[in-house]
Amino acid sequence: MSRKPIHLAAHFPGVNNTTVWTDPTAGSQIEFESFVHLARTAERGLFDFFFLAEGLRLREHRDRIYDLDVVGRPDTFTVLAALAGVTDRIGLTGTINTTFNEPFEVARQFATLDHLSGGRAGWNMVTSSDAFTGANFRRGGFLDHADRYTRAEEFLTVARQFWDSWAADAVLADVDAGVYVDPDRIRSVAHRGPQFDVRGFATLPAGPQGHPILLQAGDSADGRAFGARNADALFTLHSSLEDGQRYYADVKGRAASYGRDPNRLKVFPAATFVIGDTDAEAQDRARHIRYQQVSGATAIAMLEQVWGRDLSGYDPDGPLPEVDPATDSDITQGRVRHGDPIEVARRFRERAAAENLSIRELIIAVTSRQQFVGTPAHIAEEIDTYVQADACDGFILVPHLTPHGLDEFVDRVVPLLQERGAFRTEYAGETLRDHLGLSEVSAAGQGR
Repeated sequence: MSRKPIHLAAHFPGVNNTTVWTDPTAGSQIEFESFVHLARTAERGLFDFFFLAEGLRLREHRDRIYDLDVVGRPDTFTVLAALAGVTDRIGLTGTINTTFNEPFEVARQFATLDHLSGGRAGWNMVTSSDAFTGANFRRGGFLDHADRYTRAEEFLTVARQFWDSWAADAVLADVDAGVYVDPDRIRSVAHRGPQFDVRGFATLPAGPQGHPILLQAGDSADGRAFGARNADALFTLHSSLEDGQRYYADVKGRAASYGRDPNRLKVFPAATFVIGDTDAEAQDRARHIRYQQVSGATAIAMLEQVWGRDLSGYDPDGPLPEVDPATDSDITQGRVRHGDPIEVARRFRERAAAENLSIRELIIAVTSRQQFVGTPAHIAEEIDTYVQADACDGFILVPHLTPHGLDEFVDRVVPLLQERGAFRTEYAGETLRDHLGLSEVSAAGQGR
């Protein structure tokens, strides 16, 4: 019996609570060689794509720039376009916001990247979470949650019109005149809707893939619906096997309800990994890494994001505050406060009491991603189990070190996945669509 293929992607760590900034082996977040090393390592490991997140504003915590943000956030398109010239097969995907950009410019930029890379472009479609980010832009402003997805849906509709506006034979080759364009084979884009009033022409034909691969990360009802209608792949934080299976069944079912083939929607949870020669060694390394990731000061700052109060006087190795959270505070700008802070605090207190956790131990526990910890053989077996059990189609791996954090996985785990018959031993195609088994633009992408 053939095994379900495992898909893998590599997340450049960037600005998040996974990366260990203080490790002496950690490198730059902005030097090009860091991006090159991680992308080439992932390509050597035959990964589907390299994934670059984007932040449009540095977060501020208690009126000062949040310490973990000062490593820098380069422009996504610039980095991916540069990587197209130093890689050959790996997909190049990036997060681009639908709230503070325009459909024409994004469609043009992704078509350009697709041409430059020979069909390896992917777009992680995100909406904005706060007005604080918008203050960096001319119009600023803030969209309610429902309006963000309304804009995103219309944004994508207009972008697709630009990608589809050049007929396949619009670019003609002539021995005497060289390559030229037949203007009669180019349709104008005319769209008028609540969010956009656009009339014009695409400035270049669609790239080799037709449309870039579309990724989406959103776990709300609106986010799941948007992704199931439009995305080629979903980026999720669901971690346990059971949670993954529930999410997988839900979004695949939603895709089918929209008339899509569920197999054309790939599900990628984010995951970290720690490898050891023995399981015990790996567990020890994992504990050390988590304590590097969450210092005492970081634990207090993260707790303040829930409490909405200055907690600098509390001992991170002591108990949770007895005082209740403030419900009307935005102590950390640029980060969403998820849920009712009183309810979140109640859950925190229950868990801390049940497991006898300090503030720092609690924050380590509640901020951990899906993590594979063990020997290479153990990790390969776990990853394969998740995929074969329909908890996901693969994983986006987030190493804790930049840029060398993926090396050990590629050298020690990938060969074991190949031995299991569930991971490729060579790239079968040229484009990111080929890698994902989505060689044609789906019905959601209007077909080609």
